[in-house]
Amino acid sequence: MQPTSDPTAPAAAAGLGDEQDNAQPLEGAGTLAGLLRRMRHQTDFPAMSESVVRVQALAGSETESLNSLTNEILKDVALTQKLLRLVNSAQFAHTGGGISTVSRAVSLIGFAGIRNLAMSLLLLEHMQDKAHAQQLRTEFLRSLLAASLASDLCPVVREGEEAFIGALFQNLGRMLAGFYLPDEARRVREAVAAGESEVAASLKVLRLDYEALGLGVARAWGLPGPIQRLMSRPAGRPPLRLLADNADRLRWLVLAANEAADVVLAHDENALPPKLQRLAQQYAASLGLEADHVVQSVHLARDRLAQAAEALGIAVLPQSPAARLARRLPPPPSAATEPGAEPLHGDDAPDTLSGLALTASPPAPQASTATADAVAVGLLSTGIQDVTQALADGGALNDVLRMVLETLFRALGCRRVLLCLRDASGQQLLGRMGLGEEATEVARRFKLPLQGANDLFALVCNKGVDTLISDASAPNVAQRLPAWYREQIGAPCFLLLPMQFKGAPLGLIYADTNTAGAIVLGEQALALVKTLRNQAVMAFRQTRVGG
Repeated sequence: MQPTSDPTAPAAAAGLGDEQDNAQPLEGAGTLAGLLRRMRHQTDFPAMSESVVRVQALAGSETESLNSLTNEILKDVALTQKLLRLVNSAQFAHTGGGISTVSRAVSLIGFAGIRNLAMSLLLLEHMQDKAHAQQLRTEFLRSLLAASLASDLCPVVREGEEAFIGALFQNLGRMLAGFYLPDEARRVREAVAAGESEVAASLKVLRLDYEALGLGVARAWGLPGPIQRLMSRPAGRPPLRLLADNADRLRWLVLAANEAADVVLAHDENALPPKLQRLAQQYAASLGLEADHVVQSVHLARDRLAQAAEALGIAVLPQSPAARLARRLPPPPSAATEPGAEPLHGDDAPDTLSGLALTASPPAPQASTATADAVAVGLLSTGIQDVTQALADGGALNDVLRMVLETLFRALGCRRVLLCLRDASGQQLLGRMGLGEEATEVARRFKLPLQGANDLFALVCNKGVDTLISDASAPNVAQRLPAWYREQIGAPCFLLLPMQFKGAPLGLIYADTNTAGAIVLGEQALALVKTLRNQAVMAFRQTRVGG
């Protein structure tokens, strides 16, 4: 399913410089508009803005959140790879490791956790530049340390999810200036090094301070009000009593997390302990925490950050300030993880349907084709392991089905993959969920009658024959396609994997591409594709037995 539309998205994508007209008044609003226009001309900023707006829009759609978030992440290959590397790092050892699909990661770590990771990785993905890469890595790691620490210090999980994003983006203005306005950011750093405050220096150089810049962009991105409130630093010194108002307490907690990250960045190991202890004591009363607990949380957050940096391949110079942020601690004793179960295997042999049945593609002599097939086999194999583990753990039916679709989507390089299921009457199959281009809209068009129809889809579903159509324009194929499919979808190449239960049609997995002949399956890949389909059927069997 695609994310629900967000009214802020078109404006954010098309013209961030105009967003301040609908925002609350800001000091230096004209400067903000000029800076946003200038940043918009940088190729990465519009792309990052669109991604942030889309991911953030999912936060208000709990009914579609899991599938929508998975689909959104899968649109970005680099983001997908980074996220999977991160969730397989030691930081997430509690999940058992070996996670090879975004769907599985979402089901194990949770929607909010994956959304927060995706939002932080979007910063890393889009804010890289060789000219000042080290400075940007430092700022990214500093923000990620603050976000992780803020989340840890929250006693309530939901508060932690909100605090993570608030702390991550509290210095958004500084991060954006460092990448898109490097000369101005350098002048601000020079002024700070000479003894001027960062607020005064950024105000002098940019005609608005970093916080105002960050909040202006946050409004353009449509970040919710509570997150913007957390991005705004409270004034004065930390209160000397526990704050009863949760919103106020979270603001001070986010500020404490960012100041702790600044302290870690600024001091070596010898000078750090007393500085960190002093900071913890300043904030302990207002947050209702013990100072020692705050200090210990900082060290644990640093260790997790080091694991994340290693998993993401973020290289920092050994003696640089950035290295202080991600200092590894001695590893704690690790609990033994349970070995993963062996993949399920199906014994479904190829059937025939007037020469259209799914069989292995002949081996191709081209090295690139062989490489692509090897990649597909690898992704299918690891996806099957994910599904197997989810089945063994009693995973929710929708989660298992989503993993099956995602594995096919990534392994076969599809434009989209859909799942159709039998309706209550048992007379037709209806599109239920999907991943890829316009998947939600296309799924709505799938209404496949099972009785009284003699088209290709009805035959495939009723006979239970796996079928690959390499060229839908071939006369013997085109004449058997239903009119609605030819007129509304008309994919040149598609794969049909029917699902049957006790000999009757249960559902259909459909995958297509933009190019004829683009889906190529060797013998091993073909067997794994069938296994995946069988696992989807098994998920339904388990649900029926359990229910």
